[in-house]
Amino acid sequence: CRVPESTPEELEAATAAAAAAFPAWRDTPVQQRQRVFFKLQALIRENTENIAMSIVREQGKTLPDARGDVFRGLEVVEASCNTAAMIMGETVNNIGSGLDCYSYRQPLGVTAGICPFNFPAMIPLWIFPVAAATGNTVVMKPSERDPGAAMLLSELAKEAGLPDGVLNVVHGTHDTVDFLCTDERIKTVSFVGGDAAGRHVFDLGTRHNKKVQANLGAKNHVTILPDADKDATLNAIVGAAFGAAGQRCMALSHAIFVAETKEWIPELAERARKLKVSAGHVDGADLGPLISPQALHRAESLIGAGVEAGGTLVLDGRGVEVPDFPKGNFLGPTILADLDAANPAYTNEIFGPVLGCTAVDTLDEAIAFTNANPYGNGCAVFTSSGAAARKYQQEVDVGQVGVNVPIPVPLPTFSFSGSRRSVIGGHYFYGKKGAEFFTQVKTITSNWKYTDTHAKVSGVMPTMK
Repeated sequence: CRVPESTPEELEAATAAAAAAFPAWRDTPVQQRQRVFFKLQALIRENTENIAMSIVREQGKTLPDARGDVFRGLEVVEASCNTAAMIMGETVNNIGSGLDCYSYRQPLGVTAGICPFNFPAMIPLWIFPVAAATGNTVVMKPSERDPGAAMLLSELAKEAGLPDGVLNVVHGTHDTVDFLCTDERIKTVSFVGGDAAGRHVFDLGTRHNKKVQANLGAKNHVTILPDADKDATLNAIVGAAFGAAGQRCMALSHAIFVAETKEWIPELAERARKLKVSAGHVDGADLGPLISPQALHRAESLIGAGVEAGGTLVLDGRGVEVPDFPKGNFLGPTILADLDAANPAYTNEIFGPVLGCTAVDTLDEAIAFTNANPYGNGCAVFTSSGAAARKYQQEVDVGQVGVNVPIPVPLPTFSFSGSRRSVIGGHYFYGKKGAEFFTQVKTITSNWKYTDTHAKVSGVMPTMK
């Protein structure tokens, strides 16, 4: 299918509609805004299968994985039903004689969201429910590769009672992104995607005086200790490395085997070899295609470069045959061992079903190897030792840590807290930190003395007495 690119006139109309809708939506009591999202979460549950099938058709995920995409976004909608608790201000009573000081968190105005292809439902639901529930209006650009889920969600939001102009969907690529980053009516930009685009959005948006939250690339490490449950660990790694064809910003893309666990690599490869590669709608498919021929070519090229640089090809998924879909962008599970920190298969985010492996002797070496990588989105350790797990979570310099959990994406009672080069701007998505991003603090100092003590005019700097 082809996606129309929004014209300059359409971008203007969407932003003008958002600006016009803001005053009334801002003044709508927070509990009434929350009720819209109570209705929206119910509608998403009722329509999960339809949204998931849109993801399967456009993005290629397997149907069970697409359902998970919708559900993890739905959890953010549920959390948005408790927005009032996340935007409470602070107060200090009687800071001076008859004086009180208190603060509010108030919405900013028009906000923008720029979404990636790999989570067509979840990422839009990270953005517009939090922005709108806190009183803002939204102009959202889904990925041009798979916008169907975002369109379905926007229709459900309208059905739930979101007023006209509060959520506006636009389409396009570079020109649309640049418009969202420069239009003076837009106060914030939320972005999830690759490094180059993310840095462009951050630089352009901040130059135009916008708050920008941006999640960029990743290289997520898993450390395997000898006392780990072998079966549970290998199964978890296979699912987290190769699920969604590796097209997750939190996919496990590099495994660090400590001491004798390097002997587990052949068995890991055997389990990965059994995964079924096919179109997402096919029953029993474990992973579908990559998003485009270009993505497939890039991943295959990096596998080749990794081998040329000294990596050992334990499992080669290039050229996998899927008879019913000979023109599909398929890459089978691939495992590259003996990767050092300079190998191009390690230094690049491949964004495909490719797992790199490195063997070390100690936990300290594993932590040091992880910390030397510039990215800090997520990591995991598999162990049965509480002491080892605590040492790992204390010393590893990564924003989201899993202990016997392969993909530690926090539930929206917390916030998505990737760190270092994986995040730019220091603003987190969803949860309390997400609500703070979409609001600004207003502090009021109030003087309601019962008797008038200002008998004469004074030019002295006021102090609290």
